[in-house]
Amino acid sequence: MKRIIYCILLILSALPLSAQIDRKEVRAGNRKFRKGDFAASEIDYRKAVLKDSLSVAGEYNLASSLYRQQNYEEAAEALGRADAEVAGTPHAADYYYNEGDVALQRKNYSAAVNAFRQSLLLNPGDMDAKENYIYAKEMLKNQQGGGSGQDNQDQQNQQNQQDQQDQQDQNQDDRNQDNQDRQNQDQQQQQQDQQPQPQEQNISQQQARQMLKAIQAQEKETQDKVKKEKAAMLKSRQKEKNW
Repeated sequence: MKRIIYCILLILSALPLSAQIDRKEVRAGNRKFRKGDFAASEIDYRKAVLKDSLSVAGEYNLASSLYRQQNYEEAAEALGRADAEVAGTPHAADYYYNEGDVALQRKNYSAAVNAFRQSLLLNPGDMDAKENYIYAKEMLKNQQGGGSGQDNQDQQNQQNQQDQQDQQDQNQDDRNQDNQDRQNQDQQQQQQDQQPQPQEQNISQQQARQMLKAIQAQEKETQDKVKKEKAAMLKSRQKEKNW
């Protein structure tokens, strides 16, 4: 979530001098944050907030530090405390984006949809916000069950039918492959009969069959891996743009 940290520094520089009494602690926290010492940076940001309860930079960076420590509940609270001060600034689109990102981590998809919608209203060209908005809407739909209990049962029945069909297709593929293996072995045997080769270069039918099955298993493993990667691609999108 580097974008939010950059925006925090801009917000800080734009604040009146009377509201910058927290700068020493914030800067100390920023140095530790950049080194990856998020627990130590959290302490400095909390000191800044204690010194100035209206410290936008302190609350914003505190949320970032808490997020990196996977403390999403307190990160959301810190963002909430900065809401009134940040919402009207030029950085509001970034604020709503990150608010939506925290909501995704908390699986509060309704809040995530609202936050990304606000971000897009302020910055319609943000493609990451668009992708996360679509993702949040889809997750909210799934969370709500997509309809009544009967609809859920219908979906489960359809999934079961699809699983059965996939198994039948796999069994048919296995039978077809066995037939193909036998044909290949017959052709190989005919070639060997017509053109004998040295005994040490021949392999038995059982060895050939084992080799073919090993190749098939490797291909299936690769296909399964590709399917899993495609399925996980959309889910991982909300993590591509952290603070």
